[in-house]
Amino acid sequence: MPDINSPDLISANSSVQSKKTDQLAAGLYLVATPIGNLRDITLRALDTLTNADLVLAEDTRRARILLNTYKIKANLSAYHDHNVAKKLPGVIKNILAGKSVALISDAGTPLVNDPGYKLARACIDAGLSVFAVPGASAVLAGLVSSGLPPDKFMFAGFLPPKTTARKKTLEHMKNVPASLIYFETAKRIAASLEDIQAVFGDRQIAIARELTKKYEEILRGDAVELLARVKETPLRGEIVLIIAPPQEPEMWDETRLRAALGPLMKTQGVKRAAAQIAVQSGHKKRDVYAIALKLN
Repeated sequence: MPDINSPDLISANSSVQSKKTDQLAAGLYLVATPIGNLRDITLRALDTLTNADLVLAEDTRRARILLNTYKIKANLSAYHDHNVAKKLPGVIKNILAGKSVALISDAGTPLVNDPGYKLARACIDAGLSVFAVPGASAVLAGLVSSGLPPDKFMFAGFLPPKTTARKKTLEHMKNVPASLIYFETAKRIAASLEDIQAVFGDRQIAIARELTKKYEEILRGDAVELLARVKETPLRGEIVLIIAPPQEPEMWDETRLRAALGPLMKTQGVKRAAAQIAVQSGHKKRDVYAIALKLN
């Protein structure tokens, strides 16, 4: 979420102008907006905001900065968590009447950690068209700059603010075979790093701070290293927290399996020994059990 007084926002060069085109098709347009630097806007996004019959914004003050920068005169209206019940039926009615409605969030891609999901779902349920106008995303910007595996990732919103709930959430996510992405506040980052260390151990972590803004910074290391840095120099601004996936267990070869199974079967029996060695070896239980039966 950008600071509406940020120099990165108000100094954006608006030399690229939007254009008035033929009327947009009726439907809901989910328009991604910059997460900090206003130059991170797509030409299609500008055209959509220029031509939409109605633009819905989570915070109209922030939206005005973007629209004014690019000299877009839009029919702007607030849409947020507190007016969904009142606003949603009218939006559906407008689209049914052939109108085009653009939805923008405070920053980044709509629906990702903002109130747009209910509106998009309602449009789909009503058989109306929903169009994505892609662009900036703090989740993806943080991931690709983290240096952590990007092939599989899971975005999980904000971590709970209290330690007990936070540790419970982390325990639930501990074995997810993907990079984990969270939003976090500067005020809570130290406490979160302590809980991550307690639950995840020494996994690699990246803290992406103030992405695309003047004071953008990426901190990399394990939880202990980063906690020391954060305590020495407290962080400020918006944070994307990326945690590396769990390491794959080293697969034992058959010689090692047999050597471990032999003595253990004498005290634990075939079934229990196979189950225990399966956990340690990285092999499937049925495969270890088959080898144990041969040895027995």
